[in-house]
Amino acid sequence: MRAVSANLLALLFLCTCACVFYVWSRLESRLERYKRGLQLPRSFHVGPSPDISAKTFRALLAVPVAQRLHLGGRLDVRNVTGVRDQIGYLGSRDYHMNVDNKGSVQREVQDKFGSLVEGIFWSEWLEAQLPASFSEEHARAWRERARGRRIVRLEPGCGRISNQLATFSDGAKACVRYGINADQVQGETLTYYLANLLGITNLPPLILAQLNFDSEQWASVRRRIGGLQWSERAVVSLTEWVANLTGVVTPAPLRQESKGLRPLQGELGNKTTAELLELMQWTDLIILDYLSANFDRLVSNLFSLQWDSRVMERETNNLLRTPRGDLLFIDNEAGLVHGYRVLDMWEKYHSTVLGSVSVFRKRTAQRVIELHRRRDTRTRLLELYRDSEPLSPELGFLSYEHADVLQNRIDRLYKHISHCKEKYHQL
Repeated sequence: MRAVSANLLALLFLCTCACVFYVWSRLESRLERYKRGLQLPRSFHVGPSPDISAKTFRALLAVPVAQRLHLGGRLDVRNVTGVRDQIGYLGSRDYHMNVDNKGSVQREVQDKFGSLVEGIFWSEWLEAQLPASFSEEHARAWRERARGRRIVRLEPGCGRISNQLATFSDGAKACVRYGINADQVQGETLTYYLANLLGITNLPPLILAQLNFDSEQWASVRRRIGGLQWSERAVVSLTEWVANLTGVVTPAPLRQESKGLRPLQGELGNKTTAELLELMQWTDLIILDYLSANFDRLVSNLFSLQWDSRVMERETNNLLRTPRGDLLFIDNEAGLVHGYRVLDMWEKYHSTVLGSVSVFRKRTAQRVIELHRRRDTRTRLLELYRDSEPLSPELGFLSYEHADVLQNRIDRLYKHISHCKEKYHQL
């Protein structure tokens, strides 16, 4: 009898513990959701803690190849979202519409303007709805002003702790990127100029600066720089900072379970103008990331699907949206230099992402076709870089080997565009 009583008491005790654990877990979960609800507005950056795990893609950039291959024979990493630069309000457009009315609005748009696509290209009227995110005139003016401004404050707010949000004497702001190694600043900078070469305007204006503690530009923040342990004479990049940004989730046509983004009127006809304009920008993003071999955006999400089936439902790394609908391609330090060094690890994912797109922005495709035919991508990129950036000799340029990789990727992209033309031969 005593044994039965003891067993009953033990069972009752276990049940009580389980109930307490369940209630505690639910309270903890609700508390966490409540905390997330109290996060700062999007105009502020909530960066990761300084103790970033070595398993993140951000930390992976700094790990030598030999060390990565030593990590158990495979990459044990997880995707980290929320590391973002904050960039400015650029105005508003009138193409946003109520989702409930999107069918009738889309039919009205089609009746007025005709086809959404012309062959494998977005139609001219649709392209006309999306002016440059950062015009050439705006970028040039910002670069000229930024080079002469005095920096009065450095503070967290641009992703990694090694990056800083700079405030200029006139109140303007910029993200200062101090790379873990020179490859990162070089990749960020050359990706910006590659985008310029392709006519892609979704990257914020960028300049290079050299840390000089005795110069007027950096004198006010000399003590802060010392605390950050930045090396004097190091070359850093500064990009325009703008606020009021939101995250971006990968659209359904570009997810793994989809058939891809195809130039079929029936598949595109049920989308709002705003959705079409966002898809148009995604096609430019995929072209740029393929050419630069940037794995730290959609490709990393695709890689993470093997253990996280819902990764595509969350915000895409290093991609933000302005209030008027522009997508901003930020934090491109994985592109070109580092991306080419680790290309063997990521190439199958790059090819998969590129293969998901069969409709393109005409002006972007035309520039790719021209670079393929002339086979002078290295020369033209170098000329643009040198003409635009006084500190280009200090930072350096692509090696001839990496320049060949870039030209080869231009050629493969041209073949993909040609294949899409053959498959959808409405041209």
